[in-house]
Amino acid sequence: METYTFLRQLADSWVLLLLTLFFLGVLLFAWRPGSRAMHQDAAESIFRNEKHPASQRKMEAE
Repeated sequence: METYTFLRQLADSWVLLLLTLFFLGVLLFAWRPGSRAMHQDAAESIFRNEKHPASQRKMEAE
């Protein structure tokens, strides 16, 4: 069997299965119970050091 044929069959079967399982694992990890607080903290982290709302800062700059 040629190397290309072997690698093609491997990619079409086992590697596809492994990548599908990896994708499902990532989804389950991201959507697991109890991760909401971590995701909320990451979403709000860019605003952590803000002292004023954006509208007040815009008025002060003018």
